[in-house]
Amino acid sequence: MNGMTPRFLDRKTPPHLATLILISGVSALSMNVFLPSLPNMSEYFNADYRVMQLSVSVYLGFSALLQILIGPLSDRFGRRNILLGSLAIFVIASIGTLVAPNATTFLIFRMLQASVATGMALSRAIVRDMVDEERAASMIAYVTLGMSIVPMIGPVIGGALDEVFGWKASFALLTILGIAVLWLVYTDLGETMERKPTSFRAQIADYPELLTSPRFWGYVLSTAFASGVFFAYLGGAPFVGTVLYGLEPSELGLFFSAAGLGYGLGNYLSGRFSMRAGVNRMIIYGNVMMGFGMVLQILAVATGIGGAVGFFSPFLVIGIGNGLILPNSNAGMLSVRPALAGTAAGLGGAFMIGGGALLSALAGAWLTEETGAWPLIAIMTASTLGSFLSILLVIRRAKQLGL
Repeated sequence: MNGMTPRFLDRKTPPHLATLILISGVSALSMNVFLPSLPNMSEYFNADYRVMQLSVSVYLGFSALLQILIGPLSDRFGRRNILLGSLAIFVIASIGTLVAPNATTFLIFRMLQASVATGMALSRAIVRDMVDEERAASMIAYVTLGMSIVPMIGPVIGGALDEVFGWKASFALLTILGIAVLWLVYTDLGETMERKPTSFRAQIADYPELLTSPRFWGYVLSTAFASGVFFAYLGGAPFVGTVLYGLEPSELGLFFSAAGLGYGLGNYLSGRFSMRAGVNRMIIYGNVMMGFGMVLQILAVATGIGGAVGFFSPFLVIGIGNGLILPNSNAGMLSVRPALAGTAAGLGGAFMIGGGALLSALAGAWLTEETGAWPLIAIMTASTLGSFLSILLVIRRAKQLGL
């Protein structure tokens, strides 16, 4: 299918770019649209705020587990059927969150909603199926540019829906969008993976070449640490905004948009310049931007300048850094062994989201009124450093191999 031109709503051709954007967009929206509603959800279920914060970490943790399995399965059985099944489970789970009678049942359905996150990994694998290595970083950047709009406006929409209709409105929106995207995938997404006459055992025999590659793990860790900055933010910033700064849900949603705006700009820059500058150099630039953003935030919190504005506005710069890193590090990991692009995307996504679940949970657990925002800042600073050291590993190994 690599040489075929996509035709919209034609199941015999590769998907339209808009379809890939919407698949990733719904995955991203499900992560953060409800965050401004966490206080009201705690009140509704008569549960501690920290319990409801688990709606972020259990989602991320289960998503990580799924992607370990779904990546290899998509390499074996194709992308289309895996995506259709994942979206169907997401729709059922979204309905479950609306009718859940208690916090435990809600968290179970919330965990099952993580099935939609496979769309983020498989949309990247589909891109790698469709184009060569040189174009993959640029196209992934444009796909994630579209989905970056969602984190930017998702909490704003969620906060507004909460104030007008209550917290359930966000999950009703996810149900409707899940049904719409399921229909779109069914009607537009043709299978992009070339079926090869090989056994599952033969496929597994190719794994060591991928799993023993320092370059692959360098790209994976760079992706995981860079996205860890964002996931720690998801886990800790709602507490900082509502408890430390006393923000209303709609105000918190507006402040959350800074990171999404920056991420969108970073993805745009990646789409424009990755082919010219190369993936490794773009990742270096991204880490420098994230480091600069962390310095701005540390200064703002240490001096108290700007209050909530001082805390949240540096995420514009940090988001730009994320947008420079993630499309390029993802393209790098998928290109180490193109025949196992689904496995690489799933394994990379598992580390990214699994690490994110851990950091999100740590941020939520360590933050108190007494500590202020400092535990969250410490986690994000350490993750930024980890991303930078990981790409240095890749560059060193590439020089050894003469690449």
